[in-house]
Amino acid sequence: TLQYLKLTGRSDETVAMIEAYLRANKLFVDYNEPQQDRAYSSYLELNLDEVEPCISGPKRPHDRVALKEMKADWHSCLDNKVGFKGFAIPKEAQGKVAKFDFHGQPAELKHGSVVIAAITSCTNTSNPSVMLGAGLVAKEAHDLGLKVKPWVKASLAPGSGVVTKYLLQSGLQKYLNEQGFNIVGFGCTTCIGNSGDLDESVSSAISENDIVASAVLSGNRNFEGRVHPLTRANYLASPPLVVAYALAGTVDIDFEKEPLGTGKDGKNVFLRDIWPSTEEIAQTVQSSVLPDMFRSTYESITKGNPMWNELQVPAEKLYSWDTNSTYIHEPPYFKGMTMDPPGPHGVKDAYCLLNFGDSITTDHISPAGNINKDSPA
Repeated sequence: TLQYLKLTGRSDETVAMIEAYLRANKLFVDYNEPQQDRAYSSYLELNLDEVEPCISGPKRPHDRVALKEMKADWHSCLDNKVGFKGFAIPKEAQGKVAKFDFHGQPAELKHGSVVIAAITSCTNTSNPSVMLGAGLVAKEAHDLGLKVKPWVKASLAPGSGVVTKYLLQSGLQKYLNEQGFNIVGFGCTTCIGNSGDLDESVSSAISENDIVASAVLSGNRNFEGRVHPLTRANYLASPPLVVAYALAGTVDIDFEKEPLGTGKDGKNVFLRDIWPSTEEIAQTVQSSVLPDMFRSTYESITKGNPMWNELQVPAEKLYSWDTNSTYIHEPPYFKGMTMDPPGPHGVKDAYCLLNFGDSITTDHISPAGNINKDSPA
């Protein structure tokens, strides 16, 4: 904990205060002192031999799929009736290939083709190892001659300017750029439906051929319809795996047995050929993530930028609601509110508005994502 605080630019005084607080409350453990007594209210035993890489999807964050089982799970989803783990694609239609022209280049989509690959912000901003790991995967792919297909919409949206600094410091951002993972902004993007439109040719190929297209992102929500109206399958994965799936171009792959593609030497390239070692990632983090990056970024966070600072805003302390606005209205909840809250009162003649089953998500209650202009909404 203290090492992380130092790494992220906290002052020596702050770190010392936190250590003193933890020690005073008997919450501090020095792992260099093996004889130190430790007492816990409960214990959890974990067999590290059973830990394995996973992704989740295609429609819920908690539907975990072991990476080695992904291909079989995908085919089960195609077979199963429509539901959280099913698309009900007839057997005879599961091998369908939609061929189309992508700006003069022949292209094709199948069920499971990846059309969106996004390294997104909130989930991984404070974890340099996976962000730099994604850069190392992109670099190894570049060195071996692999390239993400141009019809895969790839993007990188860090949650902090610090991420940009250490990706540039490491020299890995250029390799992410070459694979299409350019920085598109800082904050919520793909996982809340802000990836933008797919290329018109890709959209048409999906819609006209009823293709179950896929998005792979390193976000934390993949509820149906949230990421993009045309990606019925949406999988959550680590940033390095997002790059890997973008290179493969499909979720219908067994990484252990099937190659990502063919290298410049004509040989098959597997995921294991481009996956960085733990030592390589640790060395890159140590040499690229510097405390001054955090200090300089946090010191300037309230200064804004020229575009932000030039925005015209009212000087009043209370927001002046525009009754003619079609974008934002004053919520009714605070109308008539006084400084002194009213006392409790009884609830009479109340009735149930809605009665749902299981797996009701925040998106069912307050939908997020892009509203298709051709939809009933």
